[in-house]
Amino acid sequence: MAAKKYSSYAQIDNELEILKVEKEISYQKLVLSIEKTKESLSLVSVAANVVDTIKSTFFSSYGTILRFLIPIIIKWFRNKKRGD
Repeated sequence: MAAKKYSSYAQIDNELEILKVEKEISYQKLVLSIEKTKESLSLVSVAANVVDTIKSTFFSSYGTILRFLIPIIIKWFRNKKRGD
């Protein structure tokens, strides 16, 4: 990177102010990223993701078959006589 040449102290001050603002923006982005990571790794978030995964699996095509078959199987066991 080529060295910049300044013709006045005002230009240097402006450049320093810009760099200071850019540094603060970068810092705030880092803080926000850390907070989002903490939220995504929290127990509640992980549990919610697990529940969502289970729901989506249950209501998939296999889930539809299971929702149909489970009541039939339960009814069969209830009506089954002992010793059969």
